[in-house]
Amino acid sequence: MAARNDHRGRGDRNRRPGGPRSTGRPQDLVRRTAFDVIRAVDTRDAYANLLLPARLRDRDLTGRDAALATELTYGTLRGRGTYDAILALCSDRELRRIDAPLLDVLRLGAHQILATRIPPHAAVGTAVDLARSVAGPGQSKFANAVLRKVAGRDLAAWLEIVAPASADATTRLSVAYSHPKWIVSALRDALGPARDEIDDLLAADNARPRVTLVARPGRATVAELAEAGAEPAPYSPYAAVLPEGDPAAVPAVRDGRAAVQDEASQLVAAALVAAPLDGPDARWLDVCAGPGGKAGLLAALVAERGGRLLGADLQPHRAGLVRRAVTPDTGVVVADGTRPAWRPGAFDRVMLDAPCTGLGALRRRPEARWRRGPASVAELAPTQRGLLTAALDAVRPGGVLAYVTCSPHLAETRVIVDDVLKGRDDVERLDAPAVLRAVAPALTDVGDGPYAQFWPHRHGTDAMFLAMLRRRT
Repeated sequence: MAARNDHRGRGDRNRRPGGPRSTGRPQDLVRRTAFDVIRAVDTRDAYANLLLPARLRDRDLTGRDAALATELTYGTLRGRGTYDAILALCSDRELRRIDAPLLDVLRLGAHQILATRIPPHAAVGTAVDLARSVAGPGQSKFANAVLRKVAGRDLAAWLEIVAPASADATTRLSVAYSHPKWIVSALRDALGPARDEIDDLLAADNARPRVTLVARPGRATVAELAEAGAEPAPYSPYAAVLPEGDPAAVPAVRDGRAAVQDEASQLVAAALVAAPLDGPDARWLDVCAGPGGKAGLLAALVAERGGRLLGADLQPHRAGLVRRAVTPDTGVVVADGTRPAWRPGAFDRVMLDAPCTGLGALRRRPEARWRRGPASVAELAPTQRGLLTAALDAVRPGGVLAYVTCSPHLAETRVIVDDVLKGRDDVERLDAPAVLRAVAPALTDVGDGPYAQFWPHRHGTDAMFLAMLRRRT
């Protein structure tokens, strides 16, 4: 349950930046901000985690107002599947016949009613005001009627109706935890023998993720982050958790010596560095380096060893983000990792964080569950295979490669690795869980090897997959 936020926004602001003047009651800027971000996600494929902070700054929303706007945005995006099932029972129109902006208002209202401590009358009232603003007086009456029906039951009572125990398991889980059916099935398959943990995993996907910082070695320390109010994280030696507040207010983050980075993301980079190899250890490559999280940590670690990192990305703007994350002596190029410009066998260590569906980061990017479909997995597979094949060729004999995806989907993880390695006898699999334990002794339950899999419900991290591969000498 979200913290109580039952104020109605800043009444002294009568129009949003760039928007029309309000003609009735003062516009609720907090809810309007959440609505605008949700609409941008639907219409422009925007990412909420990138757009929302900018909107909060533009509209000078801070403190409780910013917290409420954040909760309403992410909560509505996460719960969309559940709320649509409830709204369908409360509306005399099919949802597909409701104008998209009005439907988003209804979802936002349903979230306030069912998943926050905002009193139902205030939740309905503010949603109706928003409906009047974006869809007109007539549609606001419709919104009022629908949301009053929603407010007639609490969430638990609604779930007994829309996700009854008598339904088949996939349907029940899909509606109850607001995940498309194909994702429920894929995650259950990825859990393997532990598939009875599926409820816990889906619930963890809907939990608000903690803000984890990385202290880039040689530039910042966990102790420095602790002095700024962070707490040491359980696994990564470079991580600290920020219980509250804006990460940008932490001096080391503001200066670029530390950054926001999931703990699993830190650990897969650290595992690449810890993996044993034969021969020199000075030339490192990050193939799909944008936006620069892992590259920032790798650049700091290789600098301590007197080596050098090359970061590469296909997209120029992502390569630009990498340049901002790494040390000045790090090379950054725009390059296609499937048709690389570097010579074969040029690198001692290679990181391949392959493009994927992002199903492992649904806590931070809840809209991804509605944006992707089963076809996305098949569409990405040729690129993943091509990148892994080329990245293995870039590793010298005796060198090591980390294949990483922020997805636990079997078709993006072990299936890709096994498929590529079928045609090669010059590569061996290392025990990824054992390498991880050397970096993070407290880490458990990432698999029996040779691959490692992080889980939100077990580790409080993204569902990151790791395969460690070494070229045979």
